[in-house]
Order: sequence, then C-alpha cells, then structure tokens
Amino acid sequence: MPDADDQPTDAVPAGVRAQILSTEHWSLLATRSLAWSESFSRASWFVTVVSATMVALALVAQSTDFGVGFQIFALLVIPLLIVIGVATVIRLVQLNGEDVELVIGMNRLRRGYLAIAPELEEYFITGHREDIAGLLQTYGSTRKQIPATQYVSSIALLVSVIVAVLVGVLAGLVADTFGAGRTVAVIVGIVAGMAALATVVLMIVRHARRTWNR
Repeated sequence: MPDADDQPTDAVPAGVRAQILSTEHWSLLATRSLAWSESFSRASWFVTVVSATMVALALVAQSTDFGVGFQIFALLVIPLLIVIGVATVIRLVQLNGEDVELVIGMNRLRRGYLAIAPELEEYFITGHREDIAGLLQTYGSTRKQIPATQYVSSIALLVSVIVAVLVGVLAGLVADTFGAGRTVAVIVGIVAGMAALATVVLMIVRHARRTWNR
C-alpha cells in the first residue's frame, strides 16, 4: 500500500489563492500607509523645528541688536537645523524608494489576481506590470517615462529647498563674522545655497532613477 505522503495533492483552489493574495495586498497597503504617515510627520516636524528656531533667533536678535550674542547663537543653532534637515531628506528619499518597491509588489499581486480570473483585467485601473509604465499607471499616470514633476513635487525636494536656504544663511553669516562685508556675505550665501540645493537635488534624482530602473 503506498505511503500517504506519496499520494498526489490537489491544487490550491482558486478561492483560497485569491484570499492569500488579498491578505498580502492588504498588508502592503498598510505598510504604504505607515510609510506615507512617517513621510508627512517627518517633514512637518522639521518645518516646526525650523519655525520655532526662527522665532528664537528673532527674539535673540531683538535683545542683542544683532550683536555678537546673536551671531554665536545663530552659528550654534543653524548647523543643527542643517543636520536635521539632511537627515530628514535622506529618510524621505528612502521612504520614496520603499513606496516604489511596495507598488511593485502590489502590481505583482494584481497579476496574480488576473492569472486566476483573466476576464477581470478590463476592470483594473491600476497597473499589473512591473515596468515603469505599469508603476506609473498605479500612481495614476498614463506616461511611459518618469515625468519631471515626479521630482519637483516630492516632499524630499521641498525640504531640500529649506535646507539649502539654511546652508546659504549659515555661509553668509560665517563670511560676515570674518569681516567679509555685507555684499560679499550675501554673494557667498547665495552661491552656497545654490550649490547645496544642486547637490541634494542630484542625490534625490540619482536615488529615484536607481529605484525606478531597478
């Protein structure tokens, strides 16, 4: 008599497979929700810290008449804001990459749904392929390539603008502290801010391209 382990097993029913896929789908949706929540909270927290610091700088400037005390306080606080801002941008970029990976997983699951019931494809408005066109379809776009607005409208880039302004202010303040003159300090601040913004934008674009092309 053959052993029970050698008996052929029936394939998993389509209903059970659909249930397993939908469970994983809801798990990915919950993970995306947590990622977006973290993204918004980090950006909001950074903006709140910057706003509170600006108020503190204004109060110190009023009490010291923009004297040495104000310069020392600003030189201590602004670098801290820049470090926090850079860390925020890095985490936001990571979250954007994680979101793309999650969308890839959701598209793969939809392809699993369609393997069970191919006749349902016409009812899907989101993508079920793992190429850029399929991902953009899930994001609600009909494009075949990543649009420039995908970078410009990102939260990471908006935070990067604030960080670049802080870098420019710090550079101008340092130049003024060393007696470079008001005009030279302004020029140094503008150049440093633009260089910082260009560096951060380049980092964001490279990371995004690596994520989307992977």
